[in-house]
Amino acid sequence: MLTNDQLSKWDRENFFHPSTHLAQFARGDLANRIVTGGSGVHIEDRDGNRLLDAFAGLYCVNVGYGRTEISDAIAAQAKELAYYHSYVGHGTEASITLSKMIIDRAPDNMSKVYYGLSGSDANETNIKLVWYYNNVLGRPEKKKIISRWRGYHGSGLMTGSLTGLELFHKKFDLPLSQVVHTDAPYYYRRDDLSLSEEEFSKQCADSLEALILKEGPDTVAAFIGEPVLGTGGLVPPPAGYWDAIQPVLKKYDILLIADEVVTGFGRLGSMFGSDHYGIEADIITSAKGLTSAYAPLSASIVSEKVWKVLEQGTDEFGAIGHGWTYSAHPVCAAAGVANLKLIDSMGLVDNAGDVGPYFKQQMEKAIGEHANVGDVRGEGLMLAVELIADKEKRTFLDPSLMTGPKIAAALLKRGVIARAMPQGDILGFAPPLCLTKEEADTIVGAMNEAITEVFSGA
Repeated sequence: MLTNDQLSKWDRENFFHPSTHLAQFARGDLANRIVTGGSGVHIEDRDGNRLLDAFAGLYCVNVGYGRTEISDAIAAQAKELAYYHSYVGHGTEASITLSKMIIDRAPDNMSKVYYGLSGSDANETNIKLVWYYNNVLGRPEKKKIISRWRGYHGSGLMTGSLTGLELFHKKFDLPLSQVVHTDAPYYYRRDDLSLSEEEFSKQCADSLEALILKEGPDTVAAFIGEPVLGTGGLVPPPAGYWDAIQPVLKKYDILLIADEVVTGFGRLGSMFGSDHYGIEADIITSAKGLTSAYAPLSASIVSEKVWKVLEQGTDEFGAIGHGWTYSAHPVCAAAGVANLKLIDSMGLVDNAGDVGPYFKQQMEKAIGEHANVGDVRGEGLMLAVELIADKEKRTFLDPSLMTGPKIAAALLKRGVIARAMPQGDILGFAPPLCLTKEEADTIVGAMNEAITEVFSGA
């Protein structure tokens, strides 16, 4: 029973919720959940429900809920200095310290950090920097960005264009003309079932090269990709994928942007996905795990190669004309410093590398043989279960049946939050990195019961 109907009424009357069916919510057809607290991997709502958050908010509460080390750091910074800008060389102890900590953890070729507030604005920054880079080098035609179908890179104009999911394009006049898309590295959904993973990776690289040649290498500036596809289905790359893709980019002098908003700071059992897969990025995008979402902060981590050209540009054209009011906000930076210290002290990168494979193994053991489970896949603490109509024929479920959302609802009844992913009946799991094996077992047990309930029609 609701304990505060007035708050629920205000919610429907005043609050524009993102990624929501607005009409259903306004009518009351879609339930609202008002969250009041959290601890570890659990959240609590105003109705007294305690739920295991197996998606860490939006893959972002890496250290778990209720960490006073971070909230205390936020409060202390707000009392000392709540805000000052970072334009024209201004900094704070928190922003300078965090920059040092990020570069110390990033791949060796990274040089400097630019701060925003979200992964979307970080990728907007990255595209502007790529365009600036090529203008400084006297290549004004080299401006197109290649993204991948099913990739997710944000919801802005440029970043929504980079995103390769229909929901983020439909009726928004996207994608913009500077963005073109290539194949998703989605081995389970390959057209030719006879291909090995390595052969499929080569096919993806060949398709990328064909697209570059079609567009004209002199017009293609950068390629952007997540080390592991996130919102597009939590899809690890097939064997050899990044080893096949990177030589194509180098051949045509195309910059590589590694979007590590999800994978950065430990989710794969490595500090960065770039380390995990041997990706030599020119720019790395990070956000969620940077503060574990205790405060909004993103980082565009720029390589030495790119930085030197940016320096050259300011010598030729003056101060760089890019900035956000809240860039390197000291309260957010303080949260980042405390968060990275906590990731280290709690051993969360190693925990993700230990519990993640166990979680996947137990999920496969529990439901892998179910007639409607087509694929159980994952890396570190990213896991997906893809549901299917016929396993042998690999025929997919009718989207109108809304099977994924039904499974998510059945999980919720059992006290577990998972995410029904777009463009497929896929259940996504990306719990806090502090997840224990016992908590992983709880998720697996709930998933087993949820699948049985939905497919038996109970």
